[in-house]
Amino acid sequence: MFMEKHRQRRRSAIRPKEGILSSVVGEFLDPIDALFTIFYSILFALLFTRSYGILIYRGVISSSFASGYAQGLFFTILGAVAAWGIIDGVLYVLGGILGRKGRYRLLHHVQASKNEEQAAIAIAHELDPILQPITSDEQRHALYRDIRAYLIKAEPQAVGLQRADVVGGVATVLLSVVAVLPSLLPLLLLPDNTSLAIRISSVVSLIVIFAAGYSWGRHTDTNPWKTGFIFSSVCLAMVLVAMLLGG
Repeated sequence: MFMEKHRQRRRSAIRPKEGILSSVVGEFLDPIDALFTIFYSILFALLFTRSYGILIYRGVISSSFASGYAQGLFFTILGAVAAWGIIDGVLYVLGGILGRKGRYRLLHHVQASKNEEQAAIAIAHELDPILQPITSDEQRHALYRDIRAYLIKAEPQAVGLQRADVVGGVATVLLSVVAVLPSLLPLLLLPDNTSLAIRISSVVSLIVIFAAGYSWGRHTDTNPWKTGFIFSSVCLAMVLVAMLLGG
């Protein structure tokens, strides 16, 4: 197709600073997709651990009953995160397919247009939201004429399932699980002290989300410490809101 996939299209022409999001995960996922995959996994872990910790604190679950349940909580959270990772991976695959179909629709509209004006309207509808803030009307019109001239001769390409979709979907599932493992290790290593394991797990979760935000700050040339703090604060706030709403 005349455009790359939306995940590739978002990547900057200027190479960002190397970090875990770009140097490792970026081989399979767009860094922003990887960031939110990590965010959701840690959010799941915090929802489980903080909710369970509050139940113990309030006496809803007795300490004697909770003792020794850390390993059970480990597998419960891991299973929930893996299930969400699979859902997210399937949505990733569908997003790739639907994105290509949307671009094929534009190609079809341009090639079926009766005149240059109709083609320009179709192209403008797709690209104006992106280009308006950084170009003048004259620049866009000239660009759209060039795009139309190219698309008129372009051959439609396959829009169905592709290898990159499957790789990205599998990477999403694996990242969901791997990202949450540091938060779950205390539950596995302290099976007889669930309360302590939960507290350590919560601290580790916040450290992981801070590290993800820090890496994103480096990736985008913004203050990494500030970005990490913002992500940690937002994650914690979302956990509190979910708990207040009964989540």
